[in-house]
Amino acid sequence: MMLDSQPVATDSEFNTMQVELVRVDDAFHFEAVGLSGVAQHIDAATNIGGHNAGARPMEMLLMGLAGCSAIDVILILQKQKQVIDDFRMTVDGLRQKDVTPSPFQKIHITYKLKGTLDEGRVKRAIDLSMDKYCSATAQFRPTAEITYSFELNQ
Repeated sequence: MMLDSQPVATDSEFNTMQVELVRVDDAFHFEAVGLSGVAQHIDAATNIGGHNAGARPMEMLLMGLAGCSAIDVILILQKQKQVIDDFRMTVDGLRQKDVTPSPFQKIHITYKLKGTLDEGRVKRAIDLSMDKYCSATAQFRPTAEITYSFELNQ
């Protein structure tokens, strides 16, 4: 039975993306595969019957945001011949309790970089990612306040 919705039509003006989700067990463990062919495991919290066999869906949203911005920042810094010895990010998301749905209302990203890096160039790369390039940031912006900071060589 098909619900009253249609698949996204392919259009030469747009990049299309597709993922397939398959239930792995009789609870809430799923395996999702996108066009890259790399499987990701998703599961629910144990208090509703999950088994901690994968990330929570809302965690994956924050992971996607981090990954999207990290790629931007690293690409920009590499083009500027900056040497990155270590790159890490922490993303904290705030959601309202006991409300459904409960989208992120506030997100704070902390970038942690080590290397031979100019502080001004790092700041500019992060600003460009967050304000211009990162599609995941653009997806969150209408509903969440996003702030960010960075630590250099700490």
